[in-house]
Amino acid sequence: MKIHLKKKKLNSGKYSLYIEYYRGHTLDEKGKTKHLREFEYLKQYLIINPKNASEKKANEETQLRAEQILSIRRAEYAQGKYSIKDRSKEKLNFLSYYDKLKEERYESKGNYVNWDAAQNHLEKYCKNKQITFEDIDENFVLGFKKYLNKNAKTKSNTLLSQNSKYSYYNKFKAALRQAFDDGYTNRNYATTVKGFAMGETTREYLTYEELQNLVKADCKHQILKNAFIFSCLTGLRWSDINKLTWDEVRDEEDGSRLVFKQQKTAAQEYQYLSEQARNILGSRKLGSARVFQGLKYGAHFNAEILRWCMRAGITKHITFHSARHTHAVLLLEHGADIYTVSKILGHKEIRTTQIYAKIVDNKKKEAAYLIPKLEI
Repeated sequence: MKIHLKKKKLNSGKYSLYIEYYRGHTLDEKGKTKHLREFEYLKQYLIINPKNASEKKANEETQLRAEQILSIRRAEYAQGKYSIKDRSKEKLNFLSYYDKLKEERYESKGNYVNWDAAQNHLEKYCKNKQITFEDIDENFVLGFKKYLNKNAKTKSNTLLSQNSKYSYYNKFKAALRQAFDDGYTNRNYATTVKGFAMGETTREYLTYEELQNLVKADCKHQILKNAFIFSCLTGLRWSDINKLTWDEVRDEEDGSRLVFKQQKTAAQEYQYLSEQARNILGSRKLGSARVFQGLKYGAHFNAEILRWCMRAGITKHITFHSARHTHAVLLLEHGADIYTVSKILGHKEIRTTQIYAKIVDNKKKEAAYLIPKLEI
C-alpha cells in the first residue's frame, strides 16, 4: 500500500491537507480499472499564496504537522504489515501525536479550546524539544504536573487557577491513556501520578427576589434584557443564545421547545420552554433568522449588565453567565432533582451540577439560624 500526503483546493482560499491510502487497483465486471483509495482528512489547512512572514510561518508549521502525522501513519502500517516491534513507535514525536488528538476534537469548541491551551503549556514545559514517546516516563509526567502547579502562567501573567490546572492536566492524561491504547508506550503513565483536585468556584447568581427586581428595572438595550432573562429561565449559555435561530424554536400543540446543538459540546439538545420564556422571544420570524438579532458580545454590553443590576439595587458582580447559574439554583430551590437539572444544563458529569446543590444546601443552613433566639 502506498501512503501519500496530498492537498485539495477549497473555496475558502486554502488547501486542505489529507492522506491518501492507495491499495492498488482491480477490474470491475466490465473490465474497467477501479482504483482502491481511502482518504484521511487531517483538518490542517495551508494558505494559498501567503502574503506575509506570519502566514508563511503558519504554512510551514502546518506542513510540518501534516508530515509528522504522515510519518505516524506509515509507521503504523509498517508495524502491522511487517510485525515491527513497538520500539518504532517510541521514536515518534509525542507533541505531534497530542496535536493530532487535539484536532480530532475540533468540532467540540469548548473541549478543543482546553486541549489547545493545555498544548501551549505542554510545549513550554518541553521547551520546544523533540520529545518522543521514548522520553515519556513517570518523571516526565510528574514534571509537567509540577510545572502547571508552580510555573505555568495565564496570558495576564498570573498563576493558573486550580480548575485550569485540573483541566489541562486531565487533557495531558487523556493523551497518555490514548498513547498507551495505541501502542506508543508500554505503560499507562496517566495512572502513575495523581492529578489535581477540582477547585471550589464562586458562582454568582440571582435570588428569585433579585431576578424580579431586575425584570422591573430599566436596561439600555432591550435585546440584552430579553436574552439575559431568557437565559435565567432556560439556563442556555451565551454562545447558544447568540446563535439561536427560529428554525431551532419549535411551537407545538403541547407547548414550545428548543431543538439545537450546544456550541460548547456539539451535543444535540431538546429543551422545553415555559410560557413566559416563549413569550420573551416574541413573534416568529423567518427560519434562518437569529432570534436575538442585534445581540453582541463586548465590553459595552457587559458594562450595561452591571449598570442594569445597580438600577435594580443589586451589588453583586453579575455577568451574562450568572443567568445560567441563576437558572440552576432556582430549579433546585423549587424542587427539581439534581439529575434533571444536570440534563437541562447539558452537563456531561453530575459532579458539575453538584456545585449548585451545595449552594442550595448552604442557603438552607443559613436559613436555620434566621429565627431569633428564644428566651427560655
